[in-house]
Amino acid sequence: MNILLVEDDPRLSVLIRRGLEEEQLTVRVAPDGREGEQLALSQPFDLIILDVLLPERSGLEVLAAIRHHDPDVPVLMLTALGTTTDKLQGFGGGADDYLVKPFDFAELVARVRALTRRASPTPKGSRLTFADLVLDVPSRTVTRAGQALRLTAREFNLLELLLRHPGRVLSRSEIAEHGWDEAFDAGSNVIDVYVSYLRKKVDHGFDQKLIHTVTGAGYVLRQE
Repeated sequence: MNILLVEDDPRLSVLIRRGLEEEQLTVRVAPDGREGEQLALSQPFDLIILDVLLPERSGLEVLAAIRHHDPDVPVLMLTALGTTTDKLQGFGGGADDYLVKPFDFAELVARVRALTRRASPTPKGSRLTFADLVLDVPSRTVTRAGQALRLTAREFNLLELLLRHPGRVLSRSEIAEHGWDEAFDAGSNVIDVYVSYLRKKVDHGFDQKLIHTVTGAGYVLRQE
């Protein structure tokens, strides 16, 4: 497992690197946003751990560049900025998870393992279709009416969950259980915002809408 850690605090980066290497993970460290972006765009990584407050380029700028280059690589934001607004900004930029400093190292490892498992799924059924929407699991590609959709890893997993249960209303707690793990904050509206991001990509420009809100219950994939 090859991980890129973009962190400007040398003491913290050493601690994280040593801890992850003890978990049999390979870690490459970038001390600022510019170098982190260059590495992320030039080399393949299984996971990127990214601070927000970085010299040279902010973590959100780096995240935008990563998502333009690769919508699938899992990105974990690791930062001292912990308000709901900060988290939504990170998720909105394409982050797959968000962990606030100070943190418990065991939790970091658990999230790293969860993200990398989700990035390499082996689910039943490799090609899911609904109406003119097609999701291919092995290649992690999505098209609608033949048009390619660029989804983040979390958006992809959320859409896959909906496609595996067409016509069934999925509650926020069910979505959290399958896609957010311990990262989900039940008191926030992160899931609602993330569904909104996905809906814009899947339904924008099409007369027939596929992702629908069921007030007080959750979300459903159906033709209307």
